[in-house]
Amino acid sequence: MTRGVDQRTFRDAMAAVASPVAVVTAMDGERPHGSTVSAFASLSLTPPMVLVSLDKRSQLLAIVRRIGLFGLNVLGAHQVNLATAFARTSTEKFRGVHWFPSEGLPRLPGSAAWIACRLADTVDAGDHIVLLAHAVVSEAGSVQPLTYHRRSFGTHRPFL
Repeated sequence: MTRGVDQRTFRDAMAAVASPVAVVTAMDGERPHGSTVSAFASLSLTPPMVLVSLDKRSQLLAIVRRIGLFGLNVLGAHQVNLATAFARTSTEKFRGVHWFPSEGLPRLPGSAAWIACRLADTVDAGDHIVLLAHAVVSEAGSVQPLTYHRRSFGTHRPFL
């Protein structure tokens, strides 16, 4: 197949896929940085690894490449406000946001999961860079995860 897909059609097709929502965080000296992502996944159990996709123009990407560490805060269903706040373009995303350091990285309390990651490699992927990282610390929370589907936030509910 050599046909191309236009961006709108592709975006609409991807909107049909429910994806988890996370905030990737890193420290730039004493200053926390973060961005909302929905392109992340478990990559390997042996060794424990994840993959995360960040826009090539992202300030966060430059920081992660420089320091080699990032936090993956998998958001809970009650954290829609954080998903929205960290999705915008701003240098003040952490203003008014409660966080604490964990493994030297910004951690958002109340998340569905927390993974501290050490960068292993990067892969050029169109307008994004895929980060391949080792999980240094991981912890599961007890809240329902936040998901993004058909351009709106929701959560997973198991079948009874």
